[in-house]
Amino acid sequence: MPEILRQPAETTYAAELAALRADDDEPRPVGWKLSPRRVLTYLLGGTASDGTTIIPKYVGNRRLLQTAVATLATDRALLLLGVPGTAKSWVSEHLAAAIMDDSTMMVQCTAGTDENQIRYGWNYAQLLAHGPSEDALVPTPLFRAMAQGRLCRLEELTRMGSDVQDTLITVLSEKTLPIPELDTAVYAQRGFNVIATANNRDKGVNELSSALKRRFNVVVLPVPDSFDEEVSIVSRRVAEMAVGLDLPVPKNVDEEIKRVLVVFRELRSGATADGKATLKTPSGSLSTAEAIATMISGLSHAAWFDDGRLTPDGLAPNMVGAIVKDPVQDKEVLSEYLETVVKKRREFAPYYVALNEAL
Repeated sequence: MPEILRQPAETTYAAELAALRADDDEPRPVGWKLSPRRVLTYLLGGTASDGTTIIPKYVGNRRLLQTAVATLATDRALLLLGVPGTAKSWVSEHLAAAIMDDSTMMVQCTAGTDENQIRYGWNYAQLLAHGPSEDALVPTPLFRAMAQGRLCRLEELTRMGSDVQDTLITVLSEKTLPIPELDTAVYAQRGFNVIATANNRDKGVNELSSALKRRFNVVVLPVPDSFDEEVSIVSRRVAEMAVGLDLPVPKNVDEEIKRVLVVFRELRSGATADGKATLKTPSGSLSTAEAIATMISGLSHAAWFDDGRLTPDGLAPNMVGAIVKDPVQDKEVLSEYLETVVKKRREFAPYYVALNEAL
């Protein structure tokens, strides 16, 4: 039997969710599987009453997640905003998993997303044979979420064209989805809400109209403030993903994570960690998510080609791939950084050699 590559959050963390639900007698909004306090415990970590350890899903500001959870307990939609790699989609998925035990009602917005993928579509064979009817109508995740009183996730909302985005205005303000072909409408059931994610740095971004923005409560997820916080996030996610991919985790993984993050954070911020030197910044975001991807690729290289040894030689090509998005500008930025900063650090000598070879 083939194995599923990635289970939804409610399946992966089913034991944690069940433990939190077991004696949850606190008040909860209509349709919620957990009370808001237990949702927060699931996201930030803790211990269930039966002793089950709840692994933190998000490391960061507690108040931000309190605001997000409290927003979803109202009829106001939530927009998670931030630069690429700040765990917007990750938080969105886990919010839906904790609140509804279903994170799969999701629309991945792209430049090609049209109104039919947001509102509803048609089975054209049925439509041509019998005309517009309920049997011919094809419900979207948003349609089903409204009808069932559930959460719908809209990922990368600003990827869609502005005209398509604005089809959400009636849904969010009137809680109604008109179906003029059938002279009827879908009315949102209690429990329905929308979690959208967006970033304003990626190419191809379409600004949200002011009318649509007003219908969201915006929570900005920041880049991790401290080095230790980012190390903790990357270490945890790398360990989890390595288990799912059956990759052995070498003993030196934490040490190499710190070195990779030093490079990423300095280039991202445009200054060395001690603040003594100003640096040119590359065109990419060098986000926490990219650091995680770099480490996972390094673990795979170590497992299959280096007898399980995680080395700068195995990590360097992946680091270059993350840093050099523009082959001219970014290559120059990295070369200058290597010569002016990395070359002078004895503990980074293997990275100086490996990164230069990978450039």
